[in-house]
Amino acid sequence: MTTIPELLAPAGDWKSLDASLDAGADAIYFGVRGFNMRAAAKNFTARDLPKIVGFCHKRKVRAFLTLNVVVFEREVVRLNRLLKAAKTAGVDGVICSDFAVLAAARKAGLEVHASTQMSVANSSSIAFLYGLGVRRFVLARECSLDDIRKIKASLRKTLGKKAAGVKIEAFAHGAMCVSMSGRCFLSNFDTGKSANRGECSQQCRREYRIVEERGGQEWTLGKNYILSPKDLCTLPFIEKLIAAGVDSLKIEGRIRGPEYGSTVVRAYRRALDFYAANRGKRGWQARFDELKKELLVSVEQVYNRGFSSGFYCGKPIGEWSARPQNASPMKKRFVGTVVNFFKKLSVAEIAVQDAPFALGDELFIEGNSTGFFRQKVESLQIESQSVSEAPSGVHVAMRVTEPVRRGDKIYIMRAK
Repeated sequence: MTTIPELLAPAGDWKSLDASLDAGADAIYFGVRGFNMRAAAKNFTARDLPKIVGFCHKRKVRAFLTLNVVVFEREVVRLNRLLKAAKTAGVDGVICSDFAVLAAARKAGLEVHASTQMSVANSSSIAFLYGLGVRRFVLARECSLDDIRKIKASLRKTLGKKAAGVKIEAFAHGAMCVSMSGRCFLSNFDTGKSANRGECSQQCRREYRIVEERGGQEWTLGKNYILSPKDLCTLPFIEKLIAAGVDSLKIEGRIRGPEYGSTVVRAYRRALDFYAANRGKRGWQARFDELKKELLVSVEQVYNRGFSSGFYCGKPIGEWSARPQNASPMKKRFVGTVVNFFKKLSVAEIAVQDAPFALGDELFIEGNSTGFFRQKVESLQIESQSVSEAPSGVHVAMRVTEPVRRGDKIYIMRAK
């Protein structure tokens, strides 16, 4: 069987963590409040670290703590406390961009990963940081497939036998920043919210116009949102990314919902597993191409801004989003709330408050303690009578595949 890269998935909250694990992630990356580049995510606290690590390790999944913001002097003491807690909890690695975090993580005895914010794009940078104790490198977004191949080849010359201890990580899917490796000051200039502190207000996602004051004329800049890149998607050429020598494929998305992680991680899991089991067999490429088409359709159903190959296949030209936000043809709709659960029967009583649903539909069930799971509707009853549909405004009994709790929310994907 062919060796394949680790599949590294995002977790912005407990529901997303559960979704990514169920979908087949090999490793999870997450942040804690105040110290990561996704301040808008619900995030976790230092007290959550033992539970997160235990949850992951129970499933033989690695847990990486993301601490990739600029750290100020007033925060150093708190940073050291957090890293000590991370070590005690058994965190498998720390993703950083600030040298203060790098040094403190090494002192705490933690494995250190260089964030893409460090803009590592060559073997010399890797060799230098390796000397400081960094063992995994999230390459700069600007790197092409050819760049990755050359970096891997050069490392064997630069580091010799030590090169075997270097892991290369690359983004495979998700949102891209117009500044690529994240050094953007537009948000800070306009709103006082720093992108380098994880607070980006995303001015790049807006439509802009030029005004010629003397003539009073006004033009929209370009036909698309010219500062808003499409999302990265490597499914169409994932075998080339593997062949380039990437050790870990990273999915972006800590501020997106659990249905996003569930869908995208599952798609890449299927692609990687097929590649591992079938590469080299007769007719495998044609079958793989068909599978990738199917998987591409599935990831198009959740939040995206259109898809691009990023810099992997050369410098992108005109790869700007045509919409301010979601380009998916589907929208997540609220169905209702679990009001009771009958454990012996595996039946949930649901108050249908908004979107109706029917037999055969796929529902998403979310809760702070339940986590996240998806299931097909196979049975429905209203007042002990079997029905095929559950309209808004009724209470309906539905058999569920996993335990649920009162207050859990139920959603469905509908065409816009």
